[in-house]
Amino acid sequence: MTASAVCIVLNILLAGAKIATGLLCGLISLLVDGFNNVSDCGSGVVSLVSFRVAEKPADKEHPYGHRRAEYIAAMLIGFIIFALAVELFRESIEKIITGGLSPDSVAAYAVAGASIAVKAGMAVYLHVVSKRLQSETLRAASVDSASDCAVTLAVIAGMLISRFAGLPADGYVGCAVALFVAWQGVSVLKPAVSELLGQAPEEALVKGIREYLLAGDSVLGVHDLRVINYGRGVYYATAHVEMDGAIPSLAAHAVLDGLEHGVFEKFGVDLTVHLDPVDLKDEEALVLEEKVKNILPAVAEGLEAHDFRLVRGVKTQLVFDVVAPYSLKLSNAEICSKIADVLNLPPGYTLSVTVERG
Repeated sequence: MTASAVCIVLNILLAGAKIATGLLCGLISLLVDGFNNVSDCGSGVVSLVSFRVAEKPADKEHPYGHRRAEYIAAMLIGFIIFALAVELFRESIEKIITGGLSPDSVAAYAVAGASIAVKAGMAVYLHVVSKRLQSETLRAASVDSASDCAVTLAVIAGMLISRFAGLPADGYVGCAVALFVAWQGVSVLKPAVSELLGQAPEEALVKGIREYLLAGDSVLGVHDLRVINYGRGVYYATAHVEMDGAIPSLAAHAVLDGLEHGVFEKFGVDLTVHLDPVDLKDEEALVLEEKVKNILPAVAEGLEAHDFRLVRGVKTQLVFDVVAPYSLKLSNAEICSKIADVLNLPPGYTLSVTVERG
């Protein structure tokens, strides 16, 4: 909130100086840059409000908290930046059509130079704070501030070209700045939309949780680990843990309960674990499990199997799940068909395979 407030004040000062100087000197590129700072002010206000909303505790309507408000704020910032870029591009095209050289002004150079210094300082400040708080909104603001330095440098370049080469570069620089601002809007929108759609968690986090669970007492395997992010620092997860079915239920529950608490303390992730008992005395099932795992590479690359069991009746049914990577082009039905062909079970056996993507 402090970072957002500082940025709002600085952007108001920069916007006022650039717009006033741009109007007085007839510099469309500096005017465009000034309105870019106006959009930064709006972005700061949106960020400030979103941080207040995000810090609200969980309630009946939002049991997972309000942290995703930051992603919505980042989206609004992106839309504001992009909409402004379209308008600035239109004004720059008008300047190109009307033509004419822009007057040279010491004040314009002074304002632009001061802007670069202030924006560079803001970019560094926001970068440090965003890393410490792991804030996507402040990260976007840091990128925006760094980009503004390049924008203002382009404005200075346009003024120098007009002065020394006698070319009407102001409108063209304005177009370039507007396109750059539009690109900024898209770069802010993209990660925010991805997070709201349910972006995959960091691989290091998932790997760390999996390794922690596998190291648990009597744990034979881990699968179906799903980690869901509900905003900065708010993670929920579910996992299936395989253990010997002969272990008493109270003892197994104590192990899983300890794993859930351990994951929360170590990774800050609220984990719910499901127990998958394994019959280690069913030698026939264990042999078939080994056979299936050996033939999977011949079916397709990247396949993994779990939850093996034999259901005995008139016919013996081999049941298991297969995890297929998203990149695999085969359909789930084609995967099941190829497994059945390669496995080639003897008469009296049937196959039941559930394919998951992940």
